[in-house]
Amino acid sequence: MSYTFPVETSARHVHLTAEDFATLFGADAQLTVKKELSIKGQFASNEKITVVGPKSQTTMSILGPFRSKSQVEVSATDARSLGLKAPVRLSGDLAGSAPCKLVGPAGEVELNEGVIVAKRHLHISAAEAEKANVANGEVIMVKISSADRSLIFDDVEVRIGEGCDATMHVDTDESNAAGCTPASVGELIKK
Repeated sequence: MSYTFPVETSARHVHLTAEDFATLFGADAQLTVKKELSIKGQFASNEKITVVGPKSQTTMSILGPFRSKSQVEVSATDARSLGLKAPVRLSGDLAGSAPCKLVGPAGEVELNEGVIVAKRHLHISAAEAEKANVANGEVIMVKISSADRSLIFDDVEVRIGEGCDATMHVDTDESNAAGCTPASVGELIKK
């Protein structure tokens, strides 16, 4: 029996600390919910900032809630356009990652590190992980079938956590390569 799950495209975005948000938007500003995300408690906000690299800049959405460290998640194409050498990492693994400047309506923040290309991953609850026979940190393969661009992704890391249904996250480059749509489904392939 195959184990399948939705595949979501995670477009470039920013996670901020409350302190950095206050610097960028002002002490009295609030992060406001635009849309709830598939992971319980996480949301896309109405607020956006400009991310500045050595070659260019781009506007990005802020995801909430606030984090303990600010970080920017981009595709490899975005990183090249910005002029950054962003490593492929899981969210939160920021040591030695690329620097950038963040610009908001009330101020600027220099990040000495924090820009990554998010590693493709499968979010899954402990109960679902047991059904799928996968462990936290396990590296799996996932087949995505599409009309003209079906693809098998290797190096997909399993991230067990509560508050989410099984959902694979890929960046924009990966989504385009596999011809993903909002209805795309991944099929687990054990190594």
